[in-house]
Amino acid sequence: MALSPREITGVVLAGGRGRRMGGQDKGLVEVDGQPLISRILEVFAPQVGQIIINANRNHLRYRSFGYTLVADDLEDYQGPLAGFAAAMGAASTPFIITLPCDGPWLPTKYVSTMSDALEAHQAELVVAHDGGRLQPVYTLLPVSLRGSLLSFLAGGDRKIDLWFAKHKVATADFSHCPEAFRNINTPEDRNRWQA
Repeated sequence: MALSPREITGVVLAGGRGRRMGGQDKGLVEVDGQPLISRILEVFAPQVGQIIINANRNHLRYRSFGYTLVADDLEDYQGPLAGFAAAMGAASTPFIITLPCDGPWLPTKYVSTMSDALEAHQAELVVAHDGGRLQPVYTLLPVSLRGSLLSFLAGGDRKIDLWFAKHKVATADFSHCPEAFRNINTPEDRNRWQA
C-alpha cells in the first residue's frame, strides 16, 4: 500500500557551506525577490505531513519559515548524510523524504512518485533518477535506517552511494522532467535563472 503524506516528513537540506556561491547560504539566496527555500516550500509542503529544515547556520532566518529546524549532529559540515541522520532523529513520522535547498524546480508529484516506487519495488529506500543519472540527495527512506546510517558515519565514511549500497535501493523515474533536478549552485546560475 502506498504511503500517505501523513507518514512522511519532508526534509530540506540547507546545511552546506555554499562554497560555489561564495560562502552564501544557498537556501537564503534571493531569486526574483524571494529566498530559494521559499519557492521549494511552496511546492514541497503540500506533498508531505510535516517539514524539517536541516541547517547549520542562520537558524533565526530558517525558523522564520515556521517549520522545525534541526542542525547536523556532526560538526564541520559533514555532507548530506549528516543531514539525513539529524532529520531522521527529529522526525515523528516513519519516513523522511529529502531534497536540497538549491533546486527550485521541484515536481508537484515528487513525493507520490517516490512513494509509488518504494511500494512497486518493495525497497528499503528510493532515489530519484532523472533519466541520465541518480540524484542521491532526493531520497525517500524510513527512519528505521538511522542506526545503519549512524554506524556508517561513525566509521568515517561520507559517500552517499556507499551507504546506499548496504540497502535495497529502488529508483524513481523522473526522466520526463530532468530539469527538475537542476541546482542554483553559483552566482552565474542565479543570474541565468533571473534572466
